[in-house]
Amino acid sequence: MKLFKQVAVTVLGLGISLIGLSGCSVSVEGNDYKAVQPAFDIEQFFDGDVKAWGIVQNRSGEVVQRFVVDIAGKVEGDTLTLDEKFEYGVGEGPTERVWTIVKQSDNTFVGSATDIEGPAKGTSYGNAFNFHYEMDLPVDDTTYAVTFDDWFWAFDENTMMNRSYIRKFGIVMAEVTIFMQKQ
Repeated sequence: MKLFKQVAVTVLGLGISLIGLSGCSVSVEGNDYKAVQPAFDIEQFFDGDVKAWGIVQNRSGEVVQRFVVDIAGKVEGDTLTLDEKFEYGVGEGPTERVWTIVKQSDNTFVGSATDIEGPAKGTSYGNAFNFHYEMDLPVDDTTYAVTFDDWFWAFDENTMMNRSYIRKFGIVMAEVTIFMQKQ
């Protein structure tokens, strides 16, 4: 009987833990946006100058970064180059990043940047676009290997919102919210 109680308590504890962890995950389903208009065309939107305003929130919801980004975009053939310059009002982070994003024959995209591990894989879904990639993210005196689930949604041809879910071990550790507008 004592062994049964120990097993029951262990199973109950695992169940509660799994329920708690499921509350820490966010799942966006791209297919839900395939028919939503206006369609988001990443090449059209970023061809030229774009201004962005964003925040990063930790798991507690505290704003740990607030920033402005000036993005100079250029399309040449199947390649989109984004030259990003960051200024921080709260917190610290990279001051620049250059993305190279190449359209594939199946209309998906593969992106790279110097601080991104491996390729970023991008897919369009109507008015939404999803980028998924890994990054070694510096925080204070430590670097964490994290996964970005990066979603973009078009409001109109000149305005867009970006929401990124930063995960470690499958758990959302931070969220990034950015509004972007063509200049």
